[in-house]
Amino acid sequence: MSLAPEKRRIGYVFQDARLFPHYKVRGNLRYGMAKSMAGQFDKLVALLGIEALLDRLPGSLSGGEKQRVAIGRALLTAPELLLLDEPLASLDIPRKRELLPYLQRLAREINIPMLYVSHSLDEILHLADKVLVLEGGQVKAFGNLEEVWGSSVMHPWLPQDQQSSILRVTVLEHHPHYAMTALALGDQHIWVNKLEKPLQSAVRIRIQATDVSLVLQPSPHTSIRNVLHAKVLQCYDDNGQVEVQLDVSGRTLWARISPWARDDLAVKPGQWLYAQVKSVSITA
Repeated sequence: MSLAPEKRRIGYVFQDARLFPHYKVRGNLRYGMAKSMAGQFDKLVALLGIEALLDRLPGSLSGGEKQRVAIGRALLTAPELLLLDEPLASLDIPRKRELLPYLQRLAREINIPMLYVSHSLDEILHLADKVLVLEGGQVKAFGNLEEVWGSSVMHPWLPQDQQSSILRVTVLEHHPHYAMTALALGDQHIWVNKLEKPLQSAVRIRIQATDVSLVLQPSPHTSIRNVLHAKVLQCYDDNGQVEVQLDVSGRTLWARISPWARDDLAVKPGQWLYAQVKSVSITA
């Protein structure tokens, strides 16, 4: 790249906050602030929830508070791209949980592309719209989170207890008598615990492969509310279990069953059957 570093307009957030210890939070934020951002200072401070920290020194802040200040400082330079290099890696679990909601708000509300480097599947789930998978310096996959997460490329990266499907759906209706909400999945729908969201709003859900069972015909006598018509795309053995990739109304859904169940149901690619979804979690 021939462009001088100071002219590249890239905001950078390190794994550790790297604040100036002799400046208060206000001074750290204003250090390097672009003139065009002066009118955005109060709004950004409120967005990051650091109003009460402005007159404190970095040494008195928690790890999560320091990272929020570091993110604010990077944004106040008026970057055209914000690069975050594992910003939660140095934090303990409580501090990570503290900072994640602020990162989600930033992703929704600031009109700046964010390149977020992470090894954490949980962070990817909550923050990413698109995912690029790198291995040995080579790009293995790139695309929307839902597509990459459900692909065979991503599958080996997921620990066995996290094998799952990510689906983007919309709020279809709220049940008139029960605290349940229906989410549209193509021409089918999934019931979840009631969401305080308006109709047609977008929601991202996660379904664990172990929470999906397969039947050849739906039963009218079952407590499971979500029974989806599905087509088997592929199945393969994995540590004594069978991973089954399904197409549900054009979306990818993974199920994990035993070899006995596969043989008993004669599950094979191209077969139509029904997927029973026992549990659904909301990720965004």
